[in-house]
Amino acid sequence: MPRIQPDLPAAHSAAWVTQAWISFLASAGATTLGIWCLPVDAWVKGFMAMGLLFTIGSSLSLAKTVRDMHEATRLSARIDDARVSRLIAEHDPLKPAV
Repeated sequence: MPRIQPDLPAAHSAAWVTQAWISFLASAGATTLGIWCLPVDAWVKGFMAMGLLFTIGSSLSLAKTVRDMHEATRLSARIDDARVSRLIAEHDPLKPAV
């Protein structure tokens, strides 16, 4: 019987991680600079900055949620769930310990 290999997560290269961080920091910095240079009152700038922070936070939460949903569908997760379900079904709490 062939052994099933678990899904291994793909490793990201250092160049990709660097590019992702640079693009994130550049976009957040450019938007912050744009808000700072707006010709409006300080409360409007504060409101826009709050909106930027909430947007960044919700984007990170969404990315984590999508990643978690993807990982839950992987074959190894389904196999682990089946094993746990089988163990729970076979468990008899009234059976004396051997």
